[in-house]
This record gives sequence, C-alpha cells and structure tokens, in this order.
Amino acid sequence: MVIVPAFNEEAAIGDVVRSVRAVLPDVPVMVIDDFSADATASIAQAAGARVLRLPVHLGVGGCVQTGYKMAFELGFDHVIRVDGDGQHEAADIPKIRQALITSGAEVVIGSRFIGRNGEHTSFPRFVGISFFRILLRLILGSPIYDPTSGFVGVNRRALQVFSRSFPLDYPEIEVLVILQRKRFRFHEVSCRMKRRVTGKSSITPFKSFRYMLHVLLGVFVNVLRFDGARRRPDQ
Repeated sequence: MVIVPAFNEEAAIGDVVRSVRAVLPDVPVMVIDDFSADATASIAQAAGARVLRLPVHLGVGGCVQTGYKMAFELGFDHVIRVDGDGQHEAADIPKIRQALITSGAEVVIGSRFIGRNGEHTSFPRFVGISFFRILLRLILGSPIYDPTSGFVGVNRRALQVFSRSFPLDYPEIEVLVILQRKRFRFHEVSCRMKRRVTGKSSITPFKSFRYMLHVLLGVFVNVLRFDGARRRPDQ
C-alpha cells in the first residue's frame, strides 16, 4: 500500500495520486486527510485514491501512524509513505520496495543526498539536516544521509511496531532512534526530489527552531529508554 498523509494540499494531491497510480496501477493508494480545510479529500478521491478523513487535526505523526495501523490490520507486508506536496518522484517507489525485499532492512529511506546534492533543499533545512546527521551518527553508529526524508518504505515488522507507537510531531528523526532501540535496520536509496510548485511549506524559521528543540528532546528520551533497557538485570 502507498499512504499519502496530506493537510490542505488540494493544489498538489490530485497529481500525487495520479502519478502513483500511473507507476503502480494495481497498488492501493490511501490518502490520510488530516482534517484539511480545503478540498484535499474530494480531489484525492476523484484522482483514484481511497481516502480516510481524520475527525480532528493530528499532525504528520498521527496521520502517518493512522495509515500504518490501517495497513497492518489489513495485512499488508510493505507500505510506502509519499508526502502529499508533490515533491517525491513516484517513479522511485519501486526502487524503495525492491530495497525492502532485498536489503533485509525494516525501513528504507528515499534519500536526496545518496549520489545527489540534495536538490531543492533550502539552506536552513540543509544546516538542520547536517546537524542531525552528526548527532545520529553518534547515536546509531552508522551514517544517515537524509534523516528528515518523508519518502519511506517499511516492512511488516516495522508496521507492527509503528501501528502501536509512533512519534506524533516531526517523527522522521525520532523513528531512527526507535529503530536502534528495537535493533531494526534501515537502508537508504537514492531518490529524486522535485521542487514544490504549489502551496507552501509549513516550516517557518520559528517552527524550524521549535522543530530542532522538539526533536532533540525526543531523541534523548529515546536514547535514555534504550540505555535503561540495556541495563535491566533481566535482559
């Protein structure tokens, strides 16, 4: 299943759904509409997606977890998350799925920096990504090139975990620490990133600062949990 979390993306969501269906016509596309105030839900449905409209605004983490929970309960083995703003290239979805099958990793990340220069990444975002690369290298013990990517594939083992517990706000980086705690593996593959041509990003300078503080707190809480679990005498 392909899940597409979306909030007020009426200008982009139709093209996102149609591009995914053009590449994978037999794969269900589920748009999780995060209580949008515009026509996101109706446009997604008209483009051929199944739509689940949340009764309240949950944010990206709650939106993604809803999709994971539904996919797990429906018995899917692989789920690919594609953002609703149209920046991900649908033609790269089979590459992510193939990596899930062949790499043995529970999570596969579509990276704009593997063999690429991070096209269409703003300077402030690049600075933040670079900071979290260094931090996560220390925590994970292995390099991660695109820790904020929302172009992600997961297998059923990861689905089982994420359907029960998932970071609610800005989840991408915290998820990597959860993977470390669960001793799951992640893998990155090179994927293209398109420029956002409609709408605008919800990330403002203030939200960027808040994002870094929030993620740092979440990362360290998860690290402490992992360290405490390792020190328990019954393990």
